[in-house]
Amino acid sequence: MTAAFDFAPLVPEGRPPAAAKWTGSPKYNFTGGNNDGDELPLDGLIAAANAVLQREGRTLATYGLNSGPQGYRPLRDFLVRKLKRDAGLSCTADDILITSGSLQALDLVNSALLARGDTVIIEQECYQGSINRLVRLGVDIVGIPLDRDGMRMDLLANALNDLKRRGVRPKYIYTIPTVQNPTGTILPESRRAELLRLAETHGVPIFEDDCYADLVWTHERPPALHAMSRSANVIHIGSFSKSVAPALRVGYIVAPWPLLGHMLAIKTDAGSGALEQMVLAEYCAPHFAGHVPVLTKGLRKKLDTLMEALGEQFGTAAEFEEPKGGIFLWVKLPDDVDTLKLYQAAVRAGVAINPGPEWSVNAKHSRNRMRLCFASPSHDEIRQGIALLAEVCHREFGVPTRIGNVARGG
Repeated sequence: MTAAFDFAPLVPEGRPPAAAKWTGSPKYNFTGGNNDGDELPLDGLIAAANAVLQREGRTLATYGLNSGPQGYRPLRDFLVRKLKRDAGLSCTADDILITSGSLQALDLVNSALLARGDTVIIEQECYQGSINRLVRLGVDIVGIPLDRDGMRMDLLANALNDLKRRGVRPKYIYTIPTVQNPTGTILPESRRAELLRLAETHGVPIFEDDCYADLVWTHERPPALHAMSRSANVIHIGSFSKSVAPALRVGYIVAPWPLLGHMLAIKTDAGSGALEQMVLAEYCAPHFAGHVPVLTKGLRKKLDTLMEALGEQFGTAAEFEEPKGGIFLWVKLPDDVDTLKLYQAAVRAGVAINPGPEWSVNAKHSRNRMRLCFASPSHDEIRQGIALLAEVCHREFGVPTRIGNVARGG
């Protein structure tokens, strides 16, 4: 048998380690941005696909669908209307760039603005994908703690003043102000105004990630930071992954053309998936506003099931603030629980969680925290998975002190 060629020495130093082969999802999966399959508007998407392909399917023979490199024009037109209605954000279709999910939007913004050694400000507990990208880029990260109303403006002001004294101007302030990931908080309008004031005073742009903003339980949200800005200093990104379907991989960037033009120049994929854009535009124009309340109603019920299961199985050992929307719950366990170790033991038992240190720029602060995504598992799977997680946690850390309806804290 011929020996396999060894590619390992050819991989440049500093690249991320190789990914492990996928061997299937655990039985009880509380990770990832997956959504509720039962609430996926499948019939509507099928009808939209048939209609748009019959009407203009032959434009698939042309890069950009005769809409240019920024993305399918009807989808951008829909976003103009949606953003105005839902977030108070005024823009034109020419201000929008369609991307392959919000992850590509993150990459494009970072590629356009950041170089090794730059400084950025982000929320202390934050989206893992954002943190990982900044670490790989060699960027200095300043994390700002949060409370139940999101990023603390007093600590942001202190950080900006400290950086100014050291002659450092951050490249941007990154925030997820509406249904923050992982805490589920919503930044009040008064704090948004203060954030904009601080950013303008220090000459720092804001990078607003609105990926989860459609999933607010009350369907009422403060205006987007982009909408409130008086100096056009906000880059706004969003996604259809949480509101329609994550596997469609459709996101977008709203930014002034001088910056959008730079991002378009480095978007070297010859355009994001065209069929997905066509189907979304066809479906969303008539159905999006009616679909989202149905989705959030189902998600809210699953959150209730998760919180009840945690109370039954962990008792006072699991502390959390009820999120104001979204698909995840940020849970604090007793101080002697290390969720990185809990994760490893739980996966072996068939339960997957997101350990807190991976979602924070202060790993010590989040050592005993975990993020639980509740959208994808069924109600029965949530109950069974949390019961099994409690058993594993008790076996590994003695927490909770008992299992089941008499669970107590450590």
